[in-house]
Amino acid sequence: MIACSNYVLNEVLDAPFDKLHPKKQNRPAVQGLINVPVAYAQWVLLMVAGIALALTISRLFAYTAGALWLMGCLYNIPPFRTKDRAYLDVLSESFNNPLRMLLGWYMVTSVLIPPASLLICYWMTGCYLMALKRFSEYREIGNAQIAGAYRKSFARYTEVSLLTSVTFYASAAMLFFGAFIMRYRIELILVFPLVALLMSTYFRIAFQPNSAAQNPEKLYREPRLMIEAALVSGLMVALLFIDVPILNRIFSPTLPSALGR
Repeated sequence: MIACSNYVLNEVLDAPFDKLHPKKQNRPAVQGLINVPVAYAQWVLLMVAGIALALTISRLFAYTAGALWLMGCLYNIPPFRTKDRAYLDVLSESFNNPLRMLLGWYMVTSVLIPPASLLICYWMTGCYLMALKRFSEYREIGNAQIAGAYRKSFARYTEVSLLTSVTFYASAAMLFFGAFIMRYRIELILVFPLVALLMSTYFRIAFQPNSAAQNPEKLYREPRLMIEAALVSGLMVALLFIDVPILNRIFSPTLPSALGR
């Protein structure tokens, strides 16, 4: 309900800009087919209902749900409207990833705090995916002036700057994933090659015409990506339960005394 509330707001406030997009211009909000006051009422009611239900789980769950709704407001509502600011658009939208992870975490416990390394990894992974979505959109529009009119942040982007940011986000995500692995579960290091393959496949998809990277709900149409995602997920789950003692010996810190010999 919280996510739906955010999407209602997004549709209403983006309508003047979506009319400049070759595909989004056919959306009902752009065509003037929705009742705007009713839409705003729906936005508020969905938020209230979502927070009320969240409180039945725990206060921490409700606070996190409230933060998710607040990020939707910052992303869409002027004068903040972070979606109009280059790089901040990706960083703020992808911040929803660790918030969603926390929602899952607080459904299980309200005592422990998840590792910061895992939360940042989840954030940077979301940035990687979102930046590739931006790149695919920008590339398909093809005209920098039209792209800047449709989305103000595009006026500050180029294909090169977007791909440069993608490299940063991917590197940061894997750095913090590695930090989590070394601290909590060394066996997960065995999944790194498959994760790298999955990320490279998604990178390639972003270059396709009418790319599924622009419309994540269509990613199921990418069989190679789906197979790789299933393999990564399956191996990660398995390695949470399978101990590989030799990995602890291989990656154990070298003792100072051994360095002196």
